[in-house]
Amino acid sequence: MTRFVHCHKYDKRLPGLSQPPFPGPQGEHIYNNISQQAWGEWQNHQTMLINERKLDTRDPHTRQFLQQEMKKFFAGKDHAHAAGFVPQK
Repeated sequence: MTRFVHCHKYDKRLPGLSQPPFPGPQGEHIYNNISQQAWGEWQNHQTMLINERKLDTRDPHTRQFLQQEMKKFFAGKDHAHAAGFVPQK
């Protein structure tokens, strides 16, 4: 059975994740407030950031940067992009 959440990113009711994406309060927050669609888009964006900026995910500064960018992404605020990125219209 599909579980629905009111997605913070899209401000509407959408299918939610089947389980928290990681343990702890932030994982629970995402599970309760972010849709499958928004989570998938973040995963793609995060992968692009890691690859294009050659980030080392073992580095605590990188993890902190990605956490901050994830919060901005889900809030609909301006967030980091790869060099030369041109948003779709």
